[in-house]
Amino acid sequence: MWKLARARCEACGPKNQRMKLAASLSLALLSGFLLVGVGEARRHTKVPDTGLARVHYNVAPPDFTFDVDSRVQKLSELSGKPVVLNFWATWCHVCVDEMSAFTELQKTYGDRVALLSISNEPIGVARRFLMSRGVHLPVIEDSDHRIFDAYSVSPVPVTIVLSQKGTVSYVSVGSLDWPELQNAVERAFL
Repeated sequence: MWKLARARCEACGPKNQRMKLAASLSLALLSGFLLVGVGEARRHTKVPDTGLARVHYNVAPPDFTFDVDSRVQKLSELSGKPVVLNFWATWCHVCVDEMSAFTELQKTYGDRVALLSISNEPIGVARRFLMSRGVHLPVIEDSDHRIFDAYSVSPVPVTIVLSQKGTVSYVSVGSLDWPELQNAVERAFL
């Protein structure tokens, strides 16, 4: 009986070894496919979304020309220091509540940071609104929606912070407060 059992075991030895070899090769191939798949997934992983179709992190945003204080400039000319773009409207209560953060930005950083508040309301509406409240912010009046459209801004408020290199480093779609804005600006100096 022992001889019979031993004979069966010896007979299945090479077969068992072939099965082990086949299983090992299958496992190696499967591992290889998984590694390639993970590599492909990493290659196609999207950069974090800004929430704006035409604005992307670490890329210069659409350039535009603006007139502040009777001086025509291009956004790209402000490169070299952080730039804060605030898209807002006078009828937007959240936008109005944010104005204190932008006033604090000016007090804290002065000329070291460029601030552009952009309104798409009819000419004069935003400027008169701010003056009536004693708020002194530079206003770009985008009544033809050129800038709003270039940045794909639909709901307001939207705040975009550009690094010293002129690339998008922070985007807030919705309200933000002073600590959040200050943190974004501090990172833009790096």
